[in-house]
Amino acid sequence: MSLINYITQIQFEVGAISLLPAECQRIGITRPLIVTDRGVRAAGIVDVALSKFTDSTVQLPIYDGTPPNPNENAVREAVAMFKECGCDGIIAIGGGSAIDLAKGVAVCAKHEGPLKSFAVIEGGLARITPATAPVIAVPTTAGTGSEVGRGAILILDDGRKVGVISPHVVPKVAICDPGLTVGLPPQLTAATGMDAIAHCLETFMSPMRNPPADGIALDGLRRAWAHIERATKEPTDQTARENMMMASMEGALAFQKGLGCVHSLSHSLGGIDPRLHHGTLNAIFLPAVVEFNRSAPSMRDEEKMERMASAMQLRQDTEISSALRDMTARLGLPTGLRALGVTREMFPRIVSGALKDHSHKTNPREASEADYLGLLEASY
Repeated sequence: MSLINYITQIQFEVGAISLLPAECQRIGITRPLIVTDRGVRAAGIVDVALSKFTDSTVQLPIYDGTPPNPNENAVREAVAMFKECGCDGIIAIGGGSAIDLAKGVAVCAKHEGPLKSFAVIEGGLARITPATAPVIAVPTTAGTGSEVGRGAILILDDGRKVGVISPHVVPKVAICDPGLTVGLPPQLTAATGMDAIAHCLETFMSPMRNPPADGIALDGLRRAWAHIERATKEPTDQTARENMMMASMEGALAFQKGLGCVHSLSHSLGGIDPRLHHGTLNAIFLPAVVEFNRSAPSMRDEEKMERMASAMQLRQDTEISSALRDMTARLGLPTGLRALGVTREMFPRIVSGALKDHSHKTNPREASEADYLGLLEASY
């Protein structure tokens, strides 16, 4: 077993779900609210988690209304359940949506004010305090890495998709059990896997200086690129599942240094149409953004294109964008926005949101309105 202390404590092992009661006890959670979604609950994963608690007389409250893109209304509903049931912590079981929702609940259950007031673009970082309820994250997908992330991406009532970011929202422990991802449908395995690849690539390209994070990102990229196809096409392959969950976690450990235009675009478009999967959008935007970033001084000075190509086992860095597009196609995911029903009439709204997104500022090359329009056209 690997016990990792980096940002938070991580239990990583097939079967690690059995550690859930001990971890609750360790961090002082006696009455947790389970935050999940209906799909994860129907798959029996919540029952597996609950079976680890030996006191059968205790019925833990469960909120399973997490939408695919978590929103302010779901936060309100779960906060109401948290308070009504006298909860003192949260166990998030699911993908990034459930874990991000849990983080929003952890903040809003212990602070006054609407969710909007805690968004980083509204100055919310300074308003989030150590009073935030403790969260234990149990990921059931390998993509977002939200189980070790300091932020949550949530859709406000006004339609904006914003980041709630603070060291206080980092889960107190992440229980990473690759066995929980075996039942994930192939398309979701592919989309979440491309999300992990996007995190590793974008955080590595970010100009913010953090060599340890860069090393972690490259290792995550190497693992994900080598195993995503096998995890998608051979879902019971334990080695592939373990490597994808590790890559997902590494992407999030590293993206503390910032992301970039891929995410500013996908956050904006995901807010406009919450039905669109975040990982799929990232896969579509990656090729164009990689090419856009190629000429940035920090990319040249640190030979980042060459180092990414090496991690992806490519002969030349000029192959990266086409390799990303080819991989997306081989995984059965759409390679252009047109296939998702996105129209060119939506472009101005997408660009407006991207320019305001927190990931916009950490791209290695500053993107203008015209640049974003060009990236959308190239991804169409």
